Amino acid sequence: QVQLVESGGGLVQPGGSLRLSCAASGSTFSMGWYRQAPGKTRVFIATITSGGNTNYADSVKGRFTISRDNAKNTVYLQMNSLKPEDTAVYYCKGMYSARGLSFESWGQGTQVTVSS
Repeated sequence: QVQLVESGGGLVQPGGSLRLSCAASGSTFSMGWYRQAPGKTRVFIATITSGGNTNYADSVKGRFTISRDNAKNTVYLQMNSLKPEDTAVYYCKGMYSARGLSFESWGQGTQVTVSS
């Protein structure tokens, strides 16, 4: 099973930036970021394939950038122009293949708080 470990969360003022990282213990064919605000369901933020194809939620387009380093099995989320409504626990998800099947794995989450 591929394990995922996120890092980089914290407290930032509105308009500020943060970069999240997610390191996988093995190779993945797709990695993504999701977030869950208090009292709400977990929602999609962005994904990136091993080939570099990306997809974003409308709420973060133009502000967030997902990237990955395949050699390090690591995905990043650069978050700019942060807003209070971006406050949430951010989770990394990785998709990998094993025994001819596809599996998903989730990280433990990292808190991002946007507040003055």
